[in-house]
Amino acid sequence: MIIFGTRGYLYQLAILTLVCGGCGNPAAHTLRKRVTKFTLFFVPLFPVSTRYATQCTFCGTEQKVTKEQAEQLQTQAAGAPGGQPHGRPQQPHQHPGA
Repeated sequence: MIIFGTRGYLYQLAILTLVCGGCGNPAAHTLRKRVTKFTLFFVPLFPVSTRYATQCTFCGTEQKVTKEQAEQLQTQAAGAPGGQPHGRPQQPHQHPGA
């Protein structure tokens, strides 16, 4: 008897601050990678498919993105000053007249 099938794995790559296409709010979005792997006797052997998506944490809308877009968003998150995992760096508050 041979036991085979597939199993899905979900990886969270980054958390970005983006304007949501569904609700229009600037909110945190999680960048996720979903990998489906072929398994033989419950051992994952090789990936069958890989998909990338962003999900709004405010309304839950999920939007598919290409691998290139996901890599660009990931470098944008990694390049934020201060090591912050957000898409936009926070600007220091300046008092008027100071």
